[in-house]
Amino acid sequence: MHLLRWKLTAAACAAVLLISSAPAQGQGGDKVDLATLTQLKHEAFQHSQVMENLYYMSEVYGPRVNNSRNHRAAAEWAMQQMKAWGLQNVHLEKWGPFGYGWQIKKYYGALETPAYASLIGFPLAWTPGTNGPVTADAVLAPLHSEEGFAKYRGKLKGKIVLIFDPRELAMHTEAEAHRLTDAEIEERTKTPDPSRTGFGGARPGVAAPRPGEFTPATLSTAAPTGRILRNKVNAFLKEEGVLVALTPGYNGDGGTIFASYGGSQDPKDPVGPPMAAITPEQYNRICRLLQHGNTPKLTFDIETEYQKDDLMGFNVIGEIPGTTKADEVVMVGGHFDSWQGGTGATDNGTGSSVAMEAVRILAASHKPMARTVRVALWGGEEEGLYGSLAYVQQHFAPRDTMKKTPEYDKLDVYFNDDSGSGKFRGVSALGNAELASIFNSWIAPVKDLGIESVVGLTAGPTTEPGGTDSTSFSWIGLDGIGFMQDGLEYGSRTHHSNMDLYDRVQKGDVMQGALLEAWFAYNAATRQEMLPRIDTPEPLKK
Repeated sequence: MHLLRWKLTAAACAAVLLISSAPAQGQGGDKVDLATLTQLKHEAFQHSQVMENLYYMSEVYGPRVNNSRNHRAAAEWAMQQMKAWGLQNVHLEKWGPFGYGWQIKKYYGALETPAYASLIGFPLAWTPGTNGPVTADAVLAPLHSEEGFAKYRGKLKGKIVLIFDPRELAMHTEAEAHRLTDAEIEERTKTPDPSRTGFGGARPGVAAPRPGEFTPATLSTAAPTGRILRNKVNAFLKEEGVLVALTPGYNGDGGTIFASYGGSQDPKDPVGPPMAAITPEQYNRICRLLQHGNTPKLTFDIETEYQKDDLMGFNVIGEIPGTTKADEVVMVGGHFDSWQGGTGATDNGTGSSVAMEAVRILAASHKPMARTVRVALWGGEEEGLYGSLAYVQQHFAPRDTMKKTPEYDKLDVYFNDDSGSGKFRGVSALGNAELASIFNSWIAPVKDLGIESVVGLTAGPTTEPGGTDSTSFSWIGLDGIGFMQDGLEYGSRTHHSNMDLYDRVQKGDVMQGALLEAWFAYNAATRQEMLPRIDTPEPLKK
């Protein structure tokens, strides 16, 4: 996305201060209710519960792998909170079937010989346990593609197998955390190449694998190609009698491990051996021992739990009913599920706690809003936006036919938060200049909080859903809006890693995000007209 920097002159700034507190629309933007903004700020900053929300999501119920017992318990807690704040129509909305839930019950790993070392790591999702401690020789058997299986056939039975090459590590010479500078925000206001404005992009710092290549990145991807390769590898390793399979993760070092998938939630897919990711330094040590003719012994004791009694996924929904236009809906949300390495604090406990805090702020303000404000905590985002895709296609329009339901024209906007702990610095306009002008008028009185501009003034349509749940909305022509945030440590340390923990969250940043999300939702819910959209996409060609 790109940013549009909005520079107010001194006269314009003074004019903002004189705006009436009664909300009304003006040319090229909105007049805003500054009295309500002051009230929302007081509630957000003097009575904040955003970190308390995060405490329960992360410390009590994390991690929240989709459909796991932790995920379900967290959803029950969230609904209780929403009801306590006075929200209405609070419920779980099922979708699916998704498949098995899964969570870690126990992990222990150790290098036994030639010298003992505890192995930092965690089991990969949807892989089984070891059924008690197992000790065995390590074997290095890098599986680059399906064609390489023959090389190791008959050689892996009863072994603990390192299934990837050692990772080459570089010294860190720059800070892992980063806030956007004014110059960087200014740069993102520009559209240097209008031919490259659609959705896309690989994981930061991770090279895209070649087709058919099996790497730590393909092991952890939600893409169909990743599932196909995982199934083939799991079937091979199980057939060969491997005790445990190990990976160094697709990114990270110094105790940080990035990893997610190992198996599949689908009951029909093959179940491989127990699998774990360990730190690349320790993984590389075992590789070097093997390359020097030593045969180290490793011990693992892994216990995991599959939740098989309910294969349906779910989203958590709650509402603040509108007054005069209650059938029109403004939505806020984020995904509630997480991966298993940490506790799902920054991905996406922060987005979920911000959305919950935004509706709490609005409910506590007791300000009437014409439109209904609905919060949605999505399930199944990590595996492919399942929850939000199911929701928008059931409530608004199936993408393949674009046969719109009556609700389609009543959905005003959806605001999404899913980029880690960082402060909101910009907001997307989806290539809609009219929407950008409106958002700029909402930003003007809150720039002191660090939000600068509108991103994506020239942006192509969402050609396929991906990345995060707002694209499920924009994919069918609705205003699915994301906020641009300071990256902090998201890409370098916490995203899908064992460091996705409560202590990596910046309290002031999520307090800022909750206030801004409440402010944007309030403005959308009280303005005279619904927000403008770009034309509805054509049905998909079959």
